[in-house]
Amino acid sequence: MDDPTALATRAARAGGTVAADRFRTDVRFETKAHKNDLVSDADAAAQDRVVAHLDEESGVPVVGEEADTPSTVPATGPAWIVDPIDGTANYLRGLRLWATSVARVEDGDPVAAATVMPAMDDEFVAGDETRLNGELVTVSDRTDPETFAVAVLGWGPHGDREAYATLADAVVRECGDMRRLGSMQSALAFVASGGLDAAITTRRPNPWDSVGGAHMVRAAGGTVTDLSGDRWRHDSRGLVASNGQDHERLVELARDVAARVDG
Repeated sequence: MDDPTALATRAARAGGTVAADRFRTDVRFETKAHKNDLVSDADAAAQDRVVAHLDEESGVPVVGEEADTPSTVPATGPAWIVDPIDGTANYLRGLRLWATSVARVEDGDPVAAATVMPAMDDEFVAGDETRLNGELVTVSDRTDPETFAVAVLGWGPHGDREAYATLADAVVRECGDMRRLGSMQSALAFVASGGLDAAITTRRPNPWDSVGGAHMVRAAGGTVTDLSGDRWRHDSRGLVASNGQDHERLVELARDVAARVDG
């Protein structure tokens, strides 16, 4: 039987190398759902490499963002979830904050994840614990949300940004500081390593943007729930990831935002 943590790491490294080789070059790109939803030929090439690597070493099906891979996480059995370049808009602008992410799930629950950031020279890996560049990391120990640095996740098309704007306003008013990183997997990895204290979205994130990072936060001692405060799954609405300190207050903040927007 394969070691899912080691294989996720090798596959993410392989895809990250392909993406890094094309970084800050003349990469072709096009739009998907809307004019700010971008995909590049580097995304496709990186995913092809990740999938080829996984296929070489594992017969487990792959769920992915690009190409013809399935986009739905199976309810039972094992699966890989791949995001070849999480943070494509950053990547295409020449910004270093992007990642290649590979996660393994069993019956829908994550058991291993790797988020590789070649341009940052950082590598986050989680099995039963979370490591950054080989060193054990944990979530932060801050206890007061008014001191928290919180990433606001879930940017959407221009016609669907009221929830994001309302959430950003609430975080600015009630927490210590706000971050907008443009890469959900990176933000969740930073929560896991203590650089951020929490990350929140009121939307249902795509599994390739979220599953690996959610596993990292939990493996680092943090808490990840939905808007009801229940254990988060890949099909949950909303995601609240934190160091676990006063998590309920963050859930209440997110739930209140969702209620106002749905209102």
